[in-house]
Amino acid sequence: MKHEWRKHEKSLYLPKATPDLVEVPAQRFFMINGQGNPNGEEFAERVKVLYSMAYAVRMMPKGGVTPPGYVEYTVYPLEGIWSLTEKGRKLQELNKEEFLYTIMIRQPEFVTKEVAQMALEKVMKKNPHPFLEQVYFQTSEESLNIQMLHIGPYDEEPKSFAKMDEFAQENNLLRIEKEHREIYLSDARKAAPEKLKTVLRYRVQPK
Repeated sequence: MKHEWRKHEKSLYLPKATPDLVEVPAQRFFMINGQGNPNGEEFAERVKVLYSMAYAVRMMPKGGVTPPGYVEYTVYPLEGIWSLTEKGRKLQELNKEEFLYTIMIRQPEFVTKEVAQMALEKVMKKNPHPFLEQVYFQTSEESLNIQMLHIGPYDEEPKSFAKMDEFAQENNLLRIEKEHREIYLSDARKAAPEKLKTVLRYRVQPK
């Protein structure tokens, strides 16, 4: 049976538009780091490279290689971990050039370092790109998070974060890092800004 994250992992990818608490399991990712405005060409190129890696794994059986434990699946959505440079934190207004980010695409459980390396070699041969050398494969730790669905432009996310902060206060939870995570359920190139759907998430622990 095909694994579809929208159907089989709703608690992680299709939350309500109100804050809630969720246990996020350890997950495997292709990741790449960057700095600067996400509206720029460099960010778009990093996204493109990540997707080329993700689809290289997804299409391996059609190329004659089926990794052990392979199951048919839908490619996971793009995610991002966001923070600011020290300079950016000191500014009175948000400067997008001071963003620090890690963008990533989750991989199924059958993807090992060996499978990731095979995908990298395949992409380097078929679609070489200088950013491919910056892609790495990593497993995240299990964590407790507050999350909610944000509907609307990215620039209006502070309204949703305010609701999440209020939820944390009410439930005696402490945010344990300044960075936050976003999961992009909409294609920003196609969807109207007011209809964009983004999962917002940050890690917490009981006070």
